[in-house]
This record gives sequence, structure tokens and C-alpha cells, in this order.
Amino acid sequence: MKLMLGLVYKSLFNRRLTALMIICSIAVSVALLLGVEKVRHGAKQSFSSTIAGTDLIVGARSGSVQLLLYSVFRIGNATNNVSWQSYQDIAANPNVAWSIPFSLGDSHRGYRVLGTTDAYFEHYRYGKKRPLTFSQGAPFQQLHDVVLGAEVAAKLDYHLGDQIIIAHGMGNTSFSKHKDQPFTVTGILAATGTPVDRTLHVSLRAIEAIHVDWQSGAYIPGSGGKTPLQERALEPQQITAFLLGLSSKMATFQLQRYISNYRAEPLQAVLPGVALQELWGMIGIAEKALLLISVFVVVSGLFSMLTVLLTGLNERRRELAILRSVGARPVQIMLLLVLETALLTLLGIILGMVLLYSGLMLGLPWLEEAYGLQLSMSLPQLAEFKLLFLILIAGTLTGLIPGYRAYRYSLADGMTVRI
Repeated sequence: MKLMLGLVYKSLFNRRLTALMIICSIAVSVALLLGVEKVRHGAKQSFSSTIAGTDLIVGARSGSVQLLLYSVFRIGNATNNVSWQSYQDIAANPNVAWSIPFSLGDSHRGYRVLGTTDAYFEHYRYGKKRPLTFSQGAPFQQLHDVVLGAEVAAKLDYHLGDQIIIAHGMGNTSFSKHKDQPFTVTGILAATGTPVDRTLHVSLRAIEAIHVDWQSGAYIPGSGGKTPLQERALEPQQITAFLLGLSSKMATFQLQRYISNYRAEPLQAVLPGVALQELWGMIGIAEKALLLISVFVVVSGLFSMLTVLLTGLNERRRELAILRSVGARPVQIMLLLVLETALLTLLGIILGMVLLYSGLMLGLPWLEEAYGLQLSMSLPQLAEFKLLFLILIAGTLTGLIPGYRAYRYSLADGMTVRI
């Protein structure tokens, strides 16, 4: 076996350029496959870590995924709002430890504006129940204070003390703006890798204030009365949804049923974890399609190796015949080619892992900042090791095809000069 390995090494060294191209082809395929797996798990983890420590999400009756999307991921809009009276009634339930009301509907240069209370900064959790922290400033204090998410501040180059104008409705461009009530940046949140980074936070009272003179979606100066804003109660009439944290996990399903049967208005309460699983199940087809494409890329790399080996086999007939002439048996010739493909595949796998982890080391900060993907630098999981082992087996078995052809070459065929 030692002699056989030595022959394999010398054979590959003599064809080092071809061998290097095969190794690189397999390495790129392996890096892509493992990269897709990392992104798959990272995306799932990022989805799951967007909200933590919240027991129930409550909103107008619709679909659980729709409620999750607009309340947590800031995607889409609510079919209806929740009355403030209903929120106060449910929040006062003895099983409720804390509640976070919020109102959506306005925007600033394509980013969502979220109206909420101080409870948001105190109780909202993400990841492994990590609290929100401020990189600069503090929560809103005055009526027209605004707290920016990390991405909003970075992309729009805002700093503490800057003034911004909130637009009515959603969209990157809006012709309906609350120009009469500018907001002052008083806080910037630390990056979380969640939709919080892409959100502007104001108080619920501020949301009411900027809509005082708005009637049916149109700005009519003076239509809200002449009482100064600072002297108004500005208590919201409606909110979009709210989050609940319960004093006992045992009461979760009891309160969920209570909210689902709430008589004052049709409401829905969903468990974040269950809604996330349902959401992930809906996009699972795209996830599997991406994995399938990566598998085909690996198969393509193995076929490339097979093509190169079969093409070069005709040039190696004299080499193989000389080995036969010095006593090598046909089975040993076949084993030689199988060992070559196994070694090429193994080196391709090792180089592919080096490429992947080098890319992760350089690109992790960018991926987290740009897409909120929290990928880990941990070693491949058991499932990934199984994939690598299958690639090694497939690469080794690929060597049986050129090995079988070499097995069938006779000594006379190898030594005959062809013109």
C-alpha cells in the first residue's frame, strides 16, 4: 500500500496542473454546498432570533404568518387595527406581566416608523433574550423625539440632534409628509441584526400628534382644533398590534383562547415560535431548491473530474503498460486510479473548507450588517460531515470508471505505437 500511495503521489505530481484544476473545481463545489448549508441554518437562526421572550403577539384577526410579518418583520400591513380600549383591557389581565403596544403606518425614506412606549426598550428581547441597548443617546423623552435603528442611522448618516421629517404612509418617496412637526434624533440603538435596525421609534403620543390635522388621509390645517399639542391628552384610539409577556407560561394557552374569543372585537393571539415555524415551512421549498442546486454543482464538479481522467487516460496507456510490464496486476492498476480520484476528492474537500471559512472570516461582519445573517464560525455539524463523507465516497466511486477501462487495457495494447 505504501508503494501504491507513492505511485499515486508521483503520478499526480507529474500531472500537477491538471490535478490542481480538478482540486479547485471540487473545492469550489464543496465551498458552495457548505456555504448554502451555513446560510440556510443562519437564515433560520436569524428568523428565530428576531424576537425572544415574548409569549403572545396580538392583533386583528387575520393569518398567524401575516400577523408575524407586519408586527415583527415590518413586512406588509395589518388588515385592521386594535382599539386602545381592547388593548388596555387585555394588558390588565392578571396573567400579563408586561405588554408592548405599537402602531405602524408611517415611514421615513423607505424605513418604517414604529410608535410605541418605553416598555419597548425595557422588555423587547431578541436572540438569546438579549435586551435592546443604545450605542448613543437615550429613549424618547419629549413629544417629538425619535430613536433610530442602527441601519437607519448608518445608511442615512444621521446623528444625535439631527431633525427628520416623517412621511404619511409607506414607500421610498411620499408626497404627504408631516413637515409641520419635525422630529429630533435623541437615541441610536446598537445593531441587532433584526428588523429593529431598520426602524424609527417614536412615542404613541407622537403618532397621534402628527395626525391631529389629518382627515381621511389628507392634511387639512386646523381641522384638529386649536388646542396646543402639549396640552392635549393624545391618547391613541387605535394601535396596530401588541406583544405580551406572561407571568406564567402555564397561562399562555388559556389567555390565547380568551383573546381568540374576545367579544369586543375580533382579535388573534399567536405564539411567535409556532408562527415562525409556519413561516419557515412556507419558504422551505425555496430552501430545498437552493440546496438541490448546490448538490448539482458538486455532481458537476465530479463529472468534470471524471471527464479529465478519461481524457487523460489515453495519454497514460504507455505509463500503465509499463507498470503492467514490471509486474503490476490489472486490479492494482484499477486501484491506482481509484486512489488518485479519492485523493483528489479529499484534497478538494479540504481546500473547499479552507475557502469557505476564509470567506466567512472576511464576510461575516458584512453579512450581518447588510442582511442580518448571523452565521457562525463553528465546525461543520453532523449533517454537513455526512454530506462531505458522501462527496468523498462519490468521488472515490467515480474513479471506478477510468479504473475499469485501465483494467481492460492489455499489455500489447499499451505498448503498441499508434500513428
